[in-house]
Amino acid sequence: MTVDIRVIRAGQMYRYYLRETVVGDGRRPARTPLRVAQEQAGVPVGRWMGRGLAALGLAQGEEVTEAQLRNLFGERGRHPDADRIEAERLAAGDSPKKAYRAGALGRRVTVTGVDFVFRPQPTIYLLWAFGDEETRLVIEAAHERAIERVLEWIEDEVAVIRYGKDGIYRVRPPGGLVAARFRHYEARSGRPLLHDHLLLSVKGQRLDGKWGSVHTLALYENTVAASALYNELVAAEVCEALGLATEPRIVTPGRRPVMEIAGVPHELIRWTARRSDQIAACLAELEHEYVTAVDDDGEPRFLPVVSERARAKMNQIAARKTRPPKRKTQPLAQLRAWWKVSAILTSKVAADVINSLLEHARAAAAAIRARVAAVVDVALAAVDVTATVFVMNDGGRFHRRHLLAEARRHLALVLLGRRRDPGLDDQVVAAAISTHCLDITEPKTVRGLEAGYRLYTARWALSDLPARRRPPTPAPGPDRQPPADPGEPPAHQPPGQGAGEWEIPRIPLQYERAVLAGAMLREQLRATTATAVRGRAYDVVAHQQAAMPEQLLAPEPADPEHDDQEPKTGRGEAIDLTALRALRKSRTDVEALDLTADRLRRLQEVATKMADDSRVRSDRAQADASAVHPTRPVRPDGQQAHHPQEPGPHRGREAGH
Repeated sequence: MTVDIRVIRAGQMYRYYLRETVVGDGRRPARTPLRVAQEQAGVPVGRWMGRGLAALGLAQGEEVTEAQLRNLFGERGRHPDADRIEAERLAAGDSPKKAYRAGALGRRVTVTGVDFVFRPQPTIYLLWAFGDEETRLVIEAAHERAIERVLEWIEDEVAVIRYGKDGIYRVRPPGGLVAARFRHYEARSGRPLLHDHLLLSVKGQRLDGKWGSVHTLALYENTVAASALYNELVAAEVCEALGLATEPRIVTPGRRPVMEIAGVPHELIRWTARRSDQIAACLAELEHEYVTAVDDDGEPRFLPVVSERARAKMNQIAARKTRPPKRKTQPLAQLRAWWKVSAILTSKVAADVINSLLEHARAAAAAIRARVAAVVDVALAAVDVTATVFVMNDGGRFHRRHLLAEARRHLALVLLGRRRDPGLDDQVVAAAISTHCLDITEPKTVRGLEAGYRLYTARWALSDLPARRRPPTPAPGPDRQPPADPGEPPAHQPPGQGAGEWEIPRIPLQYERAVLAGAMLREQLRATTATAVRGRAYDVVAHQQAAMPEQLLAPEPADPEHDDQEPKTGRGEAIDLTALRALRKSRTDVEALDLTADRLRRLQEVATKMADDSRVRSDRAQADASAVHPTRPVRPDGQQAHHPQEPGPHRGREAGH
């Protein structure tokens, strides 16, 4: 994710933000005014954001002062200008107690806000770091507008104020929320990392004019959807303004691809990932300790495999153990000059590529735009989104926010950096819920009746999806060595491990299974009900080429009269991977696809089996339909029109939908 969230509490946590975060993650000298410290650190001043500013008498983009921060986040949720209000009331003759209450925003709270950290994809902030001044300003403007859009979405659809006994009543803050935004330029390692801290106050005004507290759990639950929306918005605006395109890149095998700007070498991303390498090395040591830990009786303390939950916790421990001290901040112009020199000397990327990085990215974008037409089919997108969410969530139970986050990821994958129509993500979610999901909500509280908290599952069972293949783990041998890709550094080997003990068994990831499940369901949809459920007459082949470049449809059967012509993409008996192998050899897509020969072979086997099964089902369906409905009209392509029936209230899982 590129959006993180952390709770801000009055007291020590607030003092940490006032001492370090507001001055570019540096160390604010004691007794130094905030504005002076920000000028010394070379970072811009904080700015107010949110529609709730009008109720407080503040303006959008107004500078954030130290006193305002202290009142809103440090004094348990008071008015940012509480000092002025209290002084005016005292001058008017009010008692000190009444004057103090005049500056309060409802009840005092311990959790005064949340800190959202927004950072663009690595390839975007690399262009920001190495590009000219115009490129830098374009990226920063897109970054700011994406944050504004995400904040508006939180205000309109996420934030709720609880009130009444046990918080039984919930209402959206009609006047919006209040947030303070602070910009940072670098990571702890000193490498470029454009990111903003959005300190969002939990105080919101209800319809009756009273001030209440925003439910922070709702903010946590929608962080993934907020991150997907931010990624989509910032990439689309940057690509449109600079003439670029995005492409999927596999960062971790088995996990979902990451959308990055095409044409930016992956070696530059590795150059910025010094912290990632340190965390990975420490994580390997922790995993070895985990699987070899024994109790006092010599029995294993944990399972001999590392689950994803255990690995996530160990990753947090590794991040804390390898966390370096904060560096002294420097002006942005000096940082950009140092970054370019350091990248030329240490990143193993040619100097002319770094100096003309934007031109390389534009050339790669032109090749992608010429090859792939970004087409969105809402019906097929609903299949992909539902299958992925169903498989990725344990037990196949999910909420609307899971579908929304996956829909935004899917649109980013399909559109490759192009803008989408407003509300298209909601259309995909609505199609997924109405067509492929069952409402299994059994509300025990009032919250369970809300649309955002209704519980869904898919109209198919896990047994209907392709089984996840677990590769056998060979027994360690004395001559066994860890695999290494050509040109990649050898994997870190924890101390104390002998030969053959380097590999830590892990529970396989689920994303690859989710991709295969979506492909199988798309094939079923294309062979049976595609023409009936698709809301717009888009070509299925173009959609699948845009959404999953590695899963091309099969070619048309060869025509004896046109054997010398190039095969066209379409339906057939087998999948043609010639174009895919050619793409692997191209400079533009070798990093995006990152497919091994074994994965190509596996994809070909899966696609061939899917095509054969689909053809058999289609032939059987046509034969049955001809016998039952001899007068049913025939379409121009030779297939009979299909009119699916609406499933009844109890036809979902049993009917195989």
